[in-house]
Parts: sequence; structure tokens; C-alpha cells
Amino acid sequence: MFGPRTLRYSPSPMQPVHLDLEKLPNSNGNQTVIRLSGKLSLETVHNFVQTLRAEPAAHLILDLGGVSFLDSAGVGALVQIFVHRRNQEQTFALTGLAKQSHAVIQVAGLTKLLPIHATVEEALAQRA
Repeated sequence: MFGPRTLRYSPSPMQPVHLDLEKLPNSNGNQTVIRLSGKLSLETVHNFVQTLRAEPAAHLILDLGGVSFLDSAGVGALVQIFVHRRNQEQTFALTGLAKQSHAVIQVAGLTKLLPIHATVEEALAQRA
């Protein structure tokens, strides 16, 4: 016979969720390229949207090559930025999507709405 068993679970401390935004040097007053690194998720979207709504450049390119995780809240934030910029007669493009990020955008049915390019250079050439 077995006596009572106690299962102990020691959760590891959660890693802080972060999203870093870096304005790249090839940005100018007319176009801005911002590289994202980290997670574009429920925990980070509020600051992301607040920061990017204030971006005055006529053309904004977001390089998502450093995004390790994108969830539906992150996709919603991208759509918010897209709509806000369109209403301001400004443009927007996404580049460098990882497979996971592209899959989330595709499942949401947004690949035809959001301008997506393979590279920053391709997005810049589209605007030239």
C-alpha cells in the first residue's frame, strides 16, 4: 500500500515580457523604419500602440524580424496602427515576418489588408 503523496510544483519565476523598438538610421522625416524585438502580445500592445500612433513620418516600416511571439492582441495592434495611419493619409508596411507571425496574420485573414514585404529594402523600394 502506498501512503499519501504530496506533489510539489515550484513554478519558475516568469520572465518579464518585453518589446523593444529601435528606430533605424535609414529613417528620415518622410519615412521611418522601426525594428521590433521581443513579444508583440497582450502584455506589450498598449505601449506599442501609444508609441507608434505618435510617429509623424509619412511612411512607417515595421521590421518584425526580431519578434519572437505574436498573438491576436499583437495583430489587433498592428491593425490599429494601420487604420490610424490610413486615416491620417500616412502609409504603413510590415517586413521580416517569422513563420509564426505570418501564420497568425494569415489565420486572421489579414495578409491581403496589411502591406507585407520580405525585407526593409523591398518596402523602401515600393515607396520610391
